[in-house]
Amino acid sequence: MRVALLTEGARPHARRGAGGWCDRLAEGLPEHEFELYLLTGPGGLPALEHLSPVWRGAHDLALWGRPPRGRRPGALRRRQYAGAYEDLVRALVLPRERAGFGAGLYRLAELAREDGRLSAFLASAHARRVLERVWRLPGADTSAGSPLVCDVLVAGDLLEQCLRPLSAPWYGTGPGGLGGVDLCHVVGGGPAVLPALVARHLHGVPFVVTEHGLHLREQYLGYREAPYRWPVRALLLAFFRALAEETYRQAAVLTPGSAHDQQWQLRCGADPARTRVVYEGTPAVDRPAAGPEPAHPTLVWAGALEPGRDPELALHAFARVRAELPDTRLRLYGEEAAPGYLAHCRAVAERLGVADAVDFAGRPGPLAEAWEGGTVTVFSALSQRGPRLLADAMLSGRAVVSTDVGVAREVVGPTGLLVPARDPGALAGACLALLRDEERRARLGLAGRLRAQERFAVEPVVGAFREIYLELVSQYPAFPGGGGGGGGRAPRPFARPAEYWLADGPRAGRGGEDDPEEGGDRAAREHAGELAEAR
Repeated sequence: MRVALLTEGARPHARRGAGGWCDRLAEGLPEHEFELYLLTGPGGLPALEHLSPVWRGAHDLALWGRPPRGRRPGALRRRQYAGAYEDLVRALVLPRERAGFGAGLYRLAELAREDGRLSAFLASAHARRVLERVWRLPGADTSAGSPLVCDVLVAGDLLEQCLRPLSAPWYGTGPGGLGGVDLCHVVGGGPAVLPALVARHLHGVPFVVTEHGLHLREQYLGYREAPYRWPVRALLLAFFRALAEETYRQAAVLTPGSAHDQQWQLRCGADPARTRVVYEGTPAVDRPAAGPEPAHPTLVWAGALEPGRDPELALHAFARVRAELPDTRLRLYGEEAAPGYLAHCRAVAERLGVADAVDFAGRPGPLAEAWEGGTVTVFSALSQRGPRLLADAMLSGRAVVSTDVGVAREVVGPTGLLVPARDPGALAGACLALLRDEERRARLGLAGRLRAQERFAVEPVVGAFREIYLELVSQYPAFPGGGGGGGGRAPRPFARPAEYWLADGPRAGRGGEDDPEEGGDRAAREHAGELAEAR
């Protein structure tokens, strides 16, 4: 089957790198044809020779930066754009009209498909006047602040960038069009899901959403420090919240990367029957375990140096450990993520009298080397959103001590020690228990490595998506010519016979009426489809 893989390659706030995971998925399912649709930064898509050869095709759209040049719509079309845009903005700022978000979104997509002038309209003064008028209506949610003219200008530009995928040239049924694929697979959520929503609305193409880090949660965290006034932050967060709700409502299957993320999705309206946890596979499962322990007992901590990771807790706990075991060392790996925080941590170590035994090692090279240099790995975060770092530490075979937050209990389970957050006494006690018991360290380290290998191997991930793809295609009818509910054409279940999929060689634009390769055997296949439907 043909699968369109949609993801975001760059964005202004919290980063997420999904390229390697996408490559592994496509390589693990060679029986399917994958096309990559990438929302990029101003630099655009990397040269095709730098992409994995598994991609049948690659398409990109510059998401951030100046809008693409183009003619603005005429007076009649401008009024149509303005009406749809007003419906969308009203759904964002008026609590009683939130149900109109999807209607406004799809109407903008239909207009953009007809003339491709959506970005030009959103960048116009007319669109800004619509935004300002609706934003200042009585009862509008502006986060306890009236929007100023500068807020209207900033928010208008940000909304144009977020909605830019609606005007992408990807919604036809010919080669490169989403209307001709069997399903869409969105990796990451956010603006990357807009093309899948439009393809489902126009052509009935089902889509899967995989989130290894919830986009909505990352936006809430990122906009806390964004350089915008509160009305702008409230408007953009309302957009991402409405987009997440529409995504979870329309997706055929949601595959969060952990049960912790699954609970977030359920709170945002996801259907439990259409949600399946699929852990993020990593090739690190094949990495050999760490070698012998260091000569001196050493605690290893890794993560960004910021208050959320709480390296202060590790320092306070280490001071108590060192009082019991004077030869113990603490090595902290990570770059400064909050200005001045590294100096603050050094000052804390000085005040506690352990500075001579603490090594701020900076950014590590291979993580495997960081874990190998420790006796016990320590995680002291206030919020553990993703399982990747924990799983990597467990794969080293070193025993793990972690605060019981986020995904920690789900990932570590009974193979490590979990302690309450912000409790240096409990963290120090757990570290001392492992440092004093070599046999227990070895037993927990081995159990943790086996648990991580079982849950985060690549093969189970590939197998899970193989089953999901086949299940979806079996449930959704085929739409010859991309006519799944669009253009007044009724769906024809089982219109493609089995022989159609067994033809030799890939068929460009499979299922589209505009295919140049359809040729004279189109009538024969249609006849075969009618026979299959009659059966």
